[in-house]
Amino acid sequence: MLDVKRMRILKEVADRGSFSAAAESLSYTQSAVSQQIAALEREAGTQLVTRGSRGIKLTESGEALVRHADAILTRLADAEAELEAIAGLRGGRLRMAAFPTVGATLMPLAIATFRERHPEVELTVRQLEPEDSLPLLKCGDIDIALTIEPSELDESEGLDSTFLLDDPMFAVIPLDHPLARKSRVRLKDLANDAWIGTTDACSCGALVRNQCIRMGFEPSITFESDDYAQIQGLIAAGVGVALIPTLALTTVRDDIVIRDLGSDAPVRQIAAATLPGAQRSPAARAMLDVLTEVAAQYAKPAPHLAAVAS
Repeated sequence: MLDVKRMRILKEVADRGSFSAAAESLSYTQSAVSQQIAALEREAGTQLVTRGSRGIKLTESGEALVRHADAILTRLADAEAELEAIAGLRGGRLRMAAFPTVGATLMPLAIATFRERHPEVELTVRQLEPEDSLPLLKCGDIDIALTIEPSELDESEGLDSTFLLDDPMFAVIPLDHPLARKSRVRLKDLANDAWIGTTDACSCGALVRNQCIRMGFEPSITFESDDYAQIQGLIAAGVGVALIPTLALTTVRDDIVIRDLGSDAPVRQIAAATLPGAQRSPAARAMLDVLTEVAAQYAKPAPHLAAVAS
């Protein structure tokens, strides 16, 4: 009998055109992809791919199998969803991934609300950046991935996106900064400062850099950290300035200054990525409802940030 997971891998190889590209998309090693395709060929009793100077090419048998893969995978997802629907969320599991700032804000309340409503569903949450969680979602290893848009997610990925909230960024500067006495600052006012940025592992870095470039300068990054508490500490010590999203400012030190950037502020769009609607389980649909409810509570800044923006 053909292994469904291996059929999914074959389809990814066909879509990407090479073992290496498929491995990167699926967060596998190239060797693992090659081994899975070889095992699928043994199961099928025929060669499915050929390797040439121009990359991977499907054999006639491989093309036939890929043509059926979409329908097979969709039918299996529908069957799982129907079984869970019959159970009425009185069991089953829901696997999620969230990046750190969402994991510390939206997710605790969402988890508590979901468990109160559906206590028999096994719920797990992993901390992953979107670039790491989206491939797992595509493979069926998780059910919901919290993402920041714009991201690698688009229609060609075969995933759906549910918008949750906008998460604007604020300028954060030391107490003795020349702009600390101003109620508002412009992004270009910080052009000559030393900056504290996030690493390439965090999508916020590109968002900030691109916005600065649109404002006419490129930030001079002197330190990098993905820990916003550490970034606040560096700012308090006078090391530099930074832009920090609203969700990362639920706790603020008293030795730093937060300033609203108005229309200059980069805005993170927080969303929940899922498989297409027909492939979502009832548990995933229920969690999307919960996330939407919880996100509405975070759509307005906390009182201390609202005062800054007023």
